[in-house]
Parts: sequence; structure tokens; C-alpha cells
Amino acid sequence: MKRVAILGAGGMGTALAVLFARSVRSVQLWPRDPVRAAELARTRENARHLPGVALPDNVSVMANACDATGGAELIVAAIPSAFLRATLAGLAEKIPPRIPVLSVIKGIENNTFARPSQIIAETLGPRSIAILSGPGHAEELARGLPASLVVAGTDDAVKGAVRDALNQLFLRVYTNTDALGVELAGALKNVLAIAAGVCDGLRFGDNAKAALITRGVVEITRFGVHFGAVPETFQGLAGIGDVLTTCYSAFGRNRAVGERIGQGATLEQALAETVNVAEGVPTTRSVHDLATRHGVDMPITRALYQVLFEGKTPVDAVTEFMLRSPKVEWQP
Repeated sequence: MKRVAILGAGGMGTALAVLFARSVRSVQLWPRDPVRAAELARTRENARHLPGVALPDNVSVMANACDATGGAELIVAAIPSAFLRATLAGLAEKIPPRIPVLSVIKGIENNTFARPSQIIAETLGPRSIAILSGPGHAEELARGLPASLVVAGTDDAVKGAVRDALNQLFLRVYTNTDALGVELAGALKNVLAIAAGVCDGLRFGDNAKAALITRGVVEITRFGVHFGAVPETFQGLAGIGDVLTTCYSAFGRNRAVGERIGQGATLEQALAETVNVAEGVPTTRSVHDLATRHGVDMPITRALYQVLFEGKTPVDAVTEFMLRSPKVEWQP
């Protein structure tokens, strides 16, 4: 690849611009906010998300999405799921079907329950779509700290091109054929991250958090398998790897929202204090509603939904959860 276009200049979009710039000739980065686009073009630094990280010379900050995608051989979608459909709606005629899209979005659209890859296909038309996921905080990726990610999809050529472009001394990229599982795991881990943050806010300790994460992985695996994902995917980088990073890291925006709620803040207060979009909040609603419709048992998600959207206190939710009838841990 010689030219990559990145739609969205949050932390991950900017970090990927830095990473791709090391192996491709030109990266075209488009921020959704025109004011931020002008600032980023002037300062060459995303001070809001990645302070201290300078954009390489071959990264061009674009004010117009259509201009940004012109001539690109790969489109990277790094826009929060709630804004993805509207953003792509006007680009369908501008992006030829032969141009693949790489999604780094970790969420599920409310009401439609569409995954980012499905939104991309619906708005831009049929094309090769790959998913990049795993334990990769933008703050660390952009600064060259060691990490491993996974790229999934059905098009081996696209997966290979993404892998080769991103594989660097400090970054190892694996491939996976289970695009559904990788995409679901990336969305569902944000739900667990909020729940883990609630545990932190309540100061429940390491034992409770370890139990939550362990049972949470079982829960999201159950959900994924019900819809056709491969169970092993949830034991890999996109699953347990991303869960651990998001549930423990100080960079985890979803964990931070949960922590504030555990400390007594309302959802509105917690979100107002968050610089980045916490994808786990709308995703909790989507996953809860979808699991309810399909009869998938997800007690952690259900308890978190009640806290976020039904006014139940975190302590009452935990108490009710702990008083459930005893069960077998694992039944083959």
C-alpha cells in the first residue's frame, strides 16, 4: 500500500496514522470536527488524545472526508459507532467498491444492533472489510511500546496487507478468520470494562474484579457463540487480551466511567467528565436488548444495564447478583 485514508482522529485514528506512516508513502487523516482539524493541521499534535506525539511529515490532515479518501488504497474507519452511519452516508459514490475498509470501531449500534462492519457494508456497498482489534491502547501504540493486535476478515490479501503494513519492531499483528468473533469481542469487552470500573469505584478489591472478569469472559463467549462466533476467539487477543487491558488500564475510558459510577456519580456526570467516547455505554444497551430477544443469559450485562439505565444502585445490583442460586462453573 502507498496511500491510506483514516476517517476519525481520536486517539486510535491518530495512533494508526503514526503507525501506517512508517510503512506507506502517504496517510490522509480526517477529524470529524472542523475546528479540531484546523488545530491538528496547525500544531501537528493531537493534544487532546495523544499529547507529545508529533504527526509524521507524510501524514496530511484533511478538512474534507471526500478529499481524505481520494486515491486511498485502504480506508480506515475510526469513528465512534454512533456517528459511523451518518459519516459514511455521503461517501458511497466517492469510494469505489474495490477499495477495502479496515474497521477499528468497538461498538454495536443501538436499535439496529448492527456491527460496524455491517454499517460499512450498508452505507458504502459490498467490499472487502477487515477488523483490527486486540489490547492496543492508542496512548501506548503511538509511543512505540510493545503490543500485539489481530486483524480478521475473509479476504486474505487485505488481511495480509494490513498485517505487513503494521508489523513493526514493537508491534506484532496476527491474522484471524473469525471476523464476527473479533468484532463482537471488541464491543463486548467495553461492557465488562464499565463493570470492572464499578468494582474499582466500590473498592471491592482484587478478588471481586478477578471473578467479574473471569465470569465476564464466559458471558461474552456465550453471546458470541450464539451468533456464530468461534469460542477460541474470545480466549485470544481480541477477547481476553483486550478485556484485561481495558479492565485494568488507567487509559481505559470505559473503566473510568464505571469507576465514577461506583463512586456515586450518575451516568450523565460520569460521561461529562470523559474526554473520549465511552463506547461501552450504548453497547451495553444494544447487547442487553439483543441478549434478551435471543434468550442469551448475560447476568453481568443485565446488572450493568439496570445500573446505567434503570436507576439501580451499584451496591443493590451486586447484592442481587451475588444472591443468585448456585450454579456449576463449567459444564462441557
